[in-house]
Amino acid sequence: MASLYIETFGCQMNEADSQYIADRAASAGYLIAAKPEEANVVVLNTCTVRDNAERRAYGRMNHLKLLKDADPAVRLVVMGCLAEQDRDRMRSLAPHVDAIFGTKELAQLGDQLAAWEPGFSESVDFADDRALLAHLGGTADAVVDAFSHLRAFVNVQRGCSYYCTFCIVPHVRGRFDHRPLDAILGDVDAKIASGAREVMLVGQTVNAWNDPATGADFGDLCRAVARTAGLERLTFISPHPKDFTQKVIADLAGVASLNPRMHLPMQSASDPVLRRMNRKYTAAQFEEKVQLVRRYLPHWAITTDIIVGFPGETDEDFERTLEYVRSGVFTNAFTFVYSIRRGTPAAHWEQVSHEVATARFARLVDAQNAVTRAYHDAKIGTVVRALVAGPSKKDAGKLAARALDNVTVIGAMPDDYEERLYAREPWLDVAIERAYVWGCTGTIVRRAAAFSDPGVDVRRPLVSLL
Repeated sequence: MASLYIETFGCQMNEADSQYIADRAASAGYLIAAKPEEANVVVLNTCTVRDNAERRAYGRMNHLKLLKDADPAVRLVVMGCLAEQDRDRMRSLAPHVDAIFGTKELAQLGDQLAAWEPGFSESVDFADDRALLAHLGGTADAVVDAFSHLRAFVNVQRGCSYYCTFCIVPHVRGRFDHRPLDAILGDVDAKIASGAREVMLVGQTVNAWNDPATGADFGDLCRAVARTAGLERLTFISPHPKDFTQKVIADLAGVASLNPRMHLPMQSASDPVLRRMNRKYTAAQFEEKVQLVRRYLPHWAITTDIIVGFPGETDEDFERTLEYVRSGVFTNAFTFVYSIRRGTPAAHWEQVSHEVATARFARLVDAQNAVTRAYHDAKIGTVVRALVAGPSKKDAGKLAARALDNVTVIGAMPDDYEERLYAREPWLDVAIERAYVWGCTGTIVRRAAAFSDPGVDVRRPLVSLL
């Protein structure tokens, strides 16, 4: 039977696209492979938001040439943002790649996989030279396991029309393209029917969504999705501060199934930097959005993205950002040193030196880590409900799960652990005992079949010998 391996770089939009391709492949008769050397088709879903992601993608393409050399019958496919941006350049840099599909060509890639499938041998015996390859590494996406169905992505919108001066996304994914409400609801229904307990609404600027037919906004969308029968938890990524109106946030406050977390990308707390970034808000306006969240959603965790070393960033600019982070507003932050992106305005401006940028980055990370650790410390002595993810990648004797605020929690496998049982009853109550910057550890005390269930004790009762 034909098999496909898919590896994803970048954001949740790419993860959602990878899942779409995996679903199309499965419908065409493919198995989803856990290793590239076990596949007939190897797909790299690429990102170009930062230079490191681009370099990693080209490095991976060249690494996988070993597989093509060992077995020329294997098909190597590149999709995603880098494929959209570098289609012609990629053909010269990686001529061994068999096919390139941009961000707007997902359906065509699905059709191509279906066309290729009959040509692959029914046998699983690959070429002898392939069998001699050392493991090629990589992290497989869309591999089906006992827990993979519990979380699902649903795309609500593609592209972005805001043209931040550091961002390549509008150039590779296009301007806003909002999906109709009925199509979104249909996808949510399908995900729940497949066993999803948590659905994430995904968009490049998700809260800018508007229904093309009715003009319904993102608050209306969340309220409509929340009414879907069988939905247990709802979340979303990634919004833009500009598009959070009081009406939308008030709507979110009325949706009980929404997870209490919001990713609100700030990028900088300096107005001069925000203007050069074309972020369309000031630091004061960003703070107004934070206060709206605090007013309507007082228990929600707020996370963010921050760029340091943006062209023209002065010490004073950076200190404003550092001071805001130290205030404790963000429970976590994804922090980056500015990376030049070909095709963006900021790439042509005078750059902050690497030494200055990395020194600022280290100070910012230390400041946010202190805030994050304090947030996690506050969980010690509490019991949190979390959705199981599966055995910990670092310790197979422990289970990993995600709390509603997206904090990773780890606990030793209970005595009654059995994969199918915990896939049926995937909500874990974890008594938190220790905290770290990355998350928390504790003891799993209960499991539940549904989020609203009280749960049952995971510890087996003592058997009386009397």
